[in-house]
Amino acid sequence: MTDATPRTDRLAPAEFFALATARLSLDASEELTDAQTALRRDDPKVDPAVMAAIAAMRSIRPAAVLVPIIARAEPTVLFTQRTAHLADHAGQISFPGGKIEAVDASPVAAALREAEEEIALDRRFVEPIGYLNVHTTPSGYRIVPTLARVREGFSLRFNRGEVDDIFEVPLSFLMNPQNHKRERADWNGLITTVYVIPFHDRKIWGATAGILRNLWERIYKA
Repeated sequence: MTDATPRTDRLAPAEFFALATARLSLDASEELTDAQTALRRDDPKVDPAVMAAIAAMRSIRPAAVLVPIIARAEPTVLFTQRTAHLADHAGQISFPGGKIEAVDASPVAAALREAEEEIALDRRFVEPIGYLNVHTTPSGYRIVPTLARVREGFSLRFNRGEVDDIFEVPLSFLMNPQNHKRERADWNGLITTVYVIPFHDRKIWGATAGILRNLWERIYKA
């Protein structure tokens, strides 16, 4: 197998975490505040007009999310479903996370804090591994995803004001590129496409699906 050959969607858990540790880091990225980040997206399917419109937005809100990989015999990814009344991304499937506040020393600190506030995930069970690519959203967020290994034994209690549900999806399913679909979407009159990963009766899409696609690119395709 050459470096250019995508790996199978099924890696042994130890191999997955070893590759993630080798390929990712917690070094801060200038992309978080760089206004040109949106123009450097390497996805050829993204309309440059949409990326330019996003880059032109003046309200850039730094945010961080935790991408929690539960270290089970068959690893899973932990998701939340946001409540329907929230101002941003209401009802959508997402990762625990939110805005980076002044009290946060780093994006990973923000992600850990938000995970504790939203779903009471005790950081003692969480081992941050590294940052994925910054993800720019049409709503003006620049999201730093922090990949983390979560050991078993934790308990969760979600904040009903922000989260309606918590669930897990097998990592192998999410890392199978055949499950990565594309759908057309409208943003302020501009037509673009987004990644969609259907799982049973759930629809993982938008920024969350884009982050998962980037995880596949960084670990499996690299």
